[in-house]
Amino acid sequence: MAPRQKYADGEISAPQLHRCNASLPSRRASGIVCISTISRAAADSGISHSQFQPSPRLFESSAPIGQNPTPPRRPYVNRAIKPDSGSGVELGFRIPLAMNKVVANADEAIRDVFDGASIMIGGFGLCGNPENLIRALVRKGTKNLTTISNNAGIDGAGNGLLLSAGQIVRHIGTYVGENKLLEQMVLNGTIKLDLVPQGTFSERIRAGGAGIPAFFTPTGVGTIVAEGKETREFDGRLYVMERALTADFAFVKAWKGDRRGNLIYRKTARNFNPMMATAAKITIAEVEHLVDVGELDGDHIHTPSVYVQRIFQGELYERRIEKRTVRKQASP
Repeated sequence: MAPRQKYADGEISAPQLHRCNASLPSRRASGIVCISTISRAAADSGISHSQFQPSPRLFESSAPIGQNPTPPRRPYVNRAIKPDSGSGVELGFRIPLAMNKVVANADEAIRDVFDGASIMIGGFGLCGNPENLIRALVRKGTKNLTTISNNAGIDGAGNGLLLSAGQIVRHIGTYVGENKLLEQMVLNGTIKLDLVPQGTFSERIRAGGAGIPAFFTPTGVGTIVAEGKETREFDGRLYVMERALTADFAFVKAWKGDRRGNLIYRKTARNFNPMMATAAKITIAEVEHLVDVGELDGDHIHTPSVYVQRIFQGELYERRIEKRTVRKQASP
């Protein structure tokens, strides 16, 4: 006999509850699940649509999906008629409407980054780099990483820290001219390098975030970029097919963010960060200023909270300048 969990006016078997919970979408960052989704989940648990009677009230609870329920702060009762007894029961749909995404620091934020993970890292040169997350990853010592970033930093800074620690086995990017260590590693065959035209690189990430598996572009046709790839003619012009880019994690850096994960970037530090935030299974944001919900102007938000799973306030930003260029003094 399967164990049963008791509710206010009935009970439901644990396997039935778990099947029902598992039917809900795995990403509920927005905290919004429509009645039709809940109804489908109930049907998957052996409860017919005609027997399902959702309450119009909304529910909020801190209990994760699949665990025993905690008393909700606001009641939300999904009622269904159990086929075997005809009694009303409350199904265990626990949908966190206001998830707390704030973590203490970068080390806690990357706690589940595993060996062999693929990671998108925001930034252009050294501008907009998630400095705290990169340093934390070096401390953690995670190996065999695939990094997806516009460039590989410079010697001793940015992604260059991960290179010098020997943590990267493959890098996908567009520009590597400022990193002598990477050049040597490529020549020695200790790292695999995929160079991608910068516009194509951006679109591959955007496509990944939009759920588009591939697209056609004229960039690279007739060059080594197109070798081994499908080509097709449209309106008399030849195009090459490029696959979307996605990753296990995205490390992004923003100027401001609130506790829900809404992000605002500042000036050129915006670069690749917004599109990368959409294209990973887990997006971790470090911000210079962490504010309460409601303090950000909705019209100014670049990355909505639905894309962000963890957020923290960074510290010790170096803001290094990759190449300082000043105007020469005019001769007297």
